Amino acid sequence: MSYNLFLDDFRMPKDAFDYMHLPVYIQKEWIVVRNYHAFISLIEGKGIPEIISFDHDLADEHYDYQEHLDGDYYDIMTEKTGYHCAKWLIDYCIDNNKELPATILIHSMNPAGSMNIKSLFQSYFKVMNITSSGVYVLPSSRR
Repeated sequence: MSYNLFLDDFRMPKDAFDYMHLPVYIQKEWIVVRNYHAFISLIEGKGIPEIISFDHDLADEHYDYQEHLDGDYYDIMTEKTGYHCAKWLIDYCIDNNKELPATILIHSMNPAGSMNIKSLFQSYFKVMNITSSGVYVLPSSRR
């Protein structure tokens, strides 16, 4: 069964449409998950979605460290971010011989976090020698 996954701690797909103006957010049906654990549970239960749209900051603590999104940042967080979800997804697909979703969107308003997620997928595509990535980082602005 095909489905689309929207990862965000408080917004809904229509909210992403309101600032991104991409019709996919209002034309498609979405299953919304709010955190890392719900993300994993949904994918393990329903399989790989057709589309995933990622937010980066999934907890209040993430908003305090937006200027410091290096490796140390990810190590000190108690709640996992959209970056952690993306990393888990790549590992899950590799370990289970699955393909990533056909379309990966990044709707986060955190520019550094968005680029970290995008870079993670681009590195995977480069290593796997995949030329068309299907990763779209949408224009973002500060919250």
